[in-house]
Amino acid sequence: MKIPFYKYHGTGNDFIIIDNRSLLINLSTDQIRLLCDRHFGIGADGLMFIEKNTSFAFTMKYYNSDGKESTMCGNGGRCLTAFAKELGLVTEKVQFNAIDGIHEAIINENDTISLKMTDVSDFKIIGNNYLINTGSPHYVIFESEVNKIDVYKKGAEIRYSSDFEPSGVNVNFVEIINDELFVRTYERGVGNETLSCGTGVTASAICASIKMNTDKSSWDIKTLGGNLNVRFKKAGDQSFTDIWLTGPATFVFKGEIDI
Repeated sequence: MKIPFYKYHGTGNDFIIIDNRSLLINLSTDQIRLLCDRHFGIGADGLMFIEKNTSFAFTMKYYNSDGKESTMCGNGGRCLTAFAKELGLVTEKVQFNAIDGIHEAIINENDTISLKMTDVSDFKIIGNNYLINTGSPHYVIFESEVNKIDVYKKGAEIRYSSDFEPSGVNVNFVEIINDELFVRTYERGVGNETLSCGTGVTASAICASIKMNTDKSSWDIKTLGGNLNVRFKKAGDQSFTDIWLTGPATFVFKGEIDI
């Protein structure tokens, strides 16, 4: 069976996208893992289906490169919005369904895409670190000289810690540089550092606001793959609403592959 596919990336966080509005394509865990393999397949951090939805523009179904359906992916949602625009499903604004609920997205004039994330109403402080869910669970660590950290080693130690069994956790190493953040993320399901993580930078911006006890509500964030922005409204000490993740979503190439 030949399957058409499209490759997109959001600040280096890359995805295979398949138009499955017909709902005729069913891939096994092994097949998805093979497609995402960078040596034997197309290569990607994850794979997404865009599927038909009778109430909203589309449904987003996301799988990590380990082949398993995963929680929300912020950069993936932005890339899927860009793809939906190419399909003619989106003009400037859109609502779509994802695993964590309904999301809004806006295609900006500068070709960036803003994605509204799920509200955050609670978090845990563990020592000097933070545990927070922004559509996916994230452990946030503030460090100096984040560029020198062995993210693969340290991230894996925390991800597979008994404290986070059985599903594990994503791990973010964050450095505050002036009024901006530098974030590196180890992603569960990928089993490695990715060049960028949308839910991860969202978690990092919110935790920076908590850590610094500041009303600052817009954070510019540098990742290894590029620059993003997270803005939100803060109500009290525990509630964050109207959270938007903004950045580029870039088409790379399209093709067909035999499965």
